Amino acid sequence: MRDARPQSELTQATLKAASGGDPKAFTTLVEHYDRRLRVLAFHLLGDPNQTDDALQDVYVKAFRALSGFAGRSALSTWLSRITYTTCMDHLRRRSRLVLVPDLEPQEALPDGPDPTDDLSDRRRVRDVLRRLPPEQRAVVVLVGVQGLDYAQAAEILGVPSGTVASRLSTARTTLRSALRGDDAPLIAAGTTEEVSS
Repeated sequence: MRDARPQSELTQATLKAASGGDPKAFTTLVEHYDRRLRVLAFHLLGDPNQTDDALQDVYVKAFRALSGFAGRSALSTWLSRITYTTCMDHLRRRSRLVLVPDLEPQEALPDGPDPTDDLSDRRRVRDVLRRLPPEQRAVVVLVGVQGLDYAQAAEILGVPSGTVASRLSTARTTLRSALRGDDAPLIAAGTTEEVSS
């Protein structure tokens, strides 16, 4: 299920105060965006403790860099980009594919018929999602859960829109095939070549 509520940006006064180093204004900023960033970080890292660690790093980086925020993108996009790159750094340090526990499949499924009608399907979907590479999970979360368009997701991920489309298509194909009982796409999912147009 997509989060259909648009998350409004902070007031300019709060953003200006946070940019100037005001800790209270920065706390307001963190409280405003924490849920959205936490969802992305958790889906990438798969562990609540590691999510907390990564978000602490994100907020330190954002606090230090906020005075240089030029406003060329939405603040939410800028923070999501910091979150994505920080989580990918954490994953590289762990140097292994993470199995994501307790991922809510109904929130992360691509558009189409809902294969989670019964409990066994929910377990299968969760298992398949856990095994997707983090780059594909990120696209499923950004586009499928948070409802961003390809251009917004591309800006956060630092890739062209065509790569977002390719990753989402690959993830959807992998999900469909695996849910039909063919695990071959899952095995190859980490090595799939992506279009970068």
